[in-house]
Amino acid sequence: MRYVSVCLFSVVMERCFSVSRDGSASCSPPPPASPPPPRGPPSSPPSALTAAPQQGRLSSTGAMVDVSKWPLFSLLSTEELATVRQACVFGNSANEAIYITHANEVFVFGLNCSSCLGTGDSLSTVVPKKLDFLRGKKVAGLSYGSGPHVLLATEDGQLFAWGHNGYSQLGNGTTTQGLSPLPVATNPQNKKVREVACGSHHSMALTLDGEVFAWGYNNCGQIGSGSTANQPHPRKVTGSLQGRTAVGITCGQTSSMALIDNGEVYGWGYNGNGQLGIGNNGNQLTPCRLTALQGLCMQQVVSGNSHCLALTDEGLLYSWGANTYGQLGTGNKSNHLSPVLIMADKERIVEVAACHSTHTSAAKTQSGQVYMWGQCRGQSIAMPHLTHFTTTDDVFACFATPSVMWRLMSMEHDGFTTVAEALRKEFDSPETADLKFSVDGKCIHVHKAVLKIRCEHFRSMFRSQWTEDQQDVIEIGQFSYPVYRSFLQFLYTDAVDLPPEDAIGLLDLATSYCENRLKRLCQQIIKRGINVENAFTLLSAAIRYDAEDLEVFCFRFCVNHLTRVTQTEAFWQVDGAMLKEFISKASRCGAFKN
Repeated sequence: MRYVSVCLFSVVMERCFSVSRDGSASCSPPPPASPPPPRGPPSSPPSALTAAPQQGRLSSTGAMVDVSKWPLFSLLSTEELATVRQACVFGNSANEAIYITHANEVFVFGLNCSSCLGTGDSLSTVVPKKLDFLRGKKVAGLSYGSGPHVLLATEDGQLFAWGHNGYSQLGNGTTTQGLSPLPVATNPQNKKVREVACGSHHSMALTLDGEVFAWGYNNCGQIGSGSTANQPHPRKVTGSLQGRTAVGITCGQTSSMALIDNGEVYGWGYNGNGQLGIGNNGNQLTPCRLTALQGLCMQQVVSGNSHCLALTDEGLLYSWGANTYGQLGTGNKSNHLSPVLIMADKERIVEVAACHSTHTSAAKTQSGQVYMWGQCRGQSIAMPHLTHFTTTDDVFACFATPSVMWRLMSMEHDGFTTVAEALRKEFDSPETADLKFSVDGKCIHVHKAVLKIRCEHFRSMFRSQWTEDQQDVIEIGQFSYPVYRSFLQFLYTDAVDLPPEDAIGLLDLATSYCENRLKRLCQQIIKRGINVENAFTLLSAAIRYDAEDLEVFCFRFCVNHLTRVTQTEAFWQVDGAMLKEFISKASRCGAFKN
């Protein structure tokens, strides 16, 4: 039982009853400069508020692609995530990740099965490690196998490989595991590579001039060489592809597909489930055209573990192959040896997604709707199901097994600035601002339109006959500069960055301006920054600003550390009425029992 001595209790009680017995000390917040707005729900638009690693900081960030949906990326700090330009999560359990920064530095972290991280060893790491060998190289494409092994193509056409190599899938002529990234020569002419694809244990590369090369495991003819002998070096795929220009490649576990510039599709390798789409289930040792797609012009083909999806230039979607989990989206679980049209009753499809590691399928429509089907976190969904996601990548992050990425994701915006980013940059910008707040002799530059959109207090101020509506500079006297600046910055960024002691002042402001969301943020900051020295000050603030949850939290902290808290300066400076109430409440909790 926590307790204080009888002597200390006597001193405290004497202190309680020696000051302000009428309890007249005011606990109400200072009035705002102008009439407060009517109370009601917070007017700020909803946003996902997540705690950042730094103490006292909470923020909301919006990005075109959110890698944080993959659990592995929760290991990265907010600052590290901000540097990510491209990323891929892979591995049999989605336990490995690679990302490339805006400075073109390559980092890896995770389990490191078969040395697939390329760090020179087989050690796992939760701390990102830099691959110095790839420093400064701009990544154009990346793919991974089941070993796993990794292929990486650069923008200047170089090809690198590392990881599992039991079937020569690294293309270096050996079966020795690749501990670090090493260059792969596609042929003696050193053709430049534009795209890569991996099956379970075989590899493919597409060159700038439209030639397809394959190597590695070939038990089912997935190399397209006309035999089932493994291929230790990259070999050009010929046969029906001879003289044709390929524009895309994709791999199933043990099958291969190529998309030709005229919209034709060719497949070879394992076909036990009809994944080649040629009307039978016999393996093919060389490329075979999908005649069922005659007259259609395909613009995208993707492979799942043992099924395929193909999208025409008119937005029609076809599927074929294995259907054990409903991954074809036909409404049943029957395999299809030839392409079948699906989602014909939906609007135009603009993107399809699948991955050789999973039995999951996804599609995105012209209006941005995202559908998923197949194996989704253990469930078999046989008909395309409309989700609330905004990208097909989200489907794989949340529902694929394993939750790998189906492609190399890119966060590169090509100079595009989001609304959130633009607002953040324009806060306190004299060049574009049309209003200034003067606080403690310092100016803060803002935009009336933003304040009206984000805050009911300012909406009332600038719509009513308040004197501030006619002023170019508004004087603020009841709040400090750090507090008021932090409040205005919150309206632009959804972020608060203040120490707990200053957050008390912001809590006062949030209460006065009826900003309930900001009030909750301040309470969280205070909770995370409480200590013995400031505990009673924070408790006093919580009571003064009617923050009930915070009051309960601070009270419990003070009782749990009662002996030390009662020895602080803040404890002895509080008014008598509050001190009496605290002692009474603490006594009822048994804090003074011996």
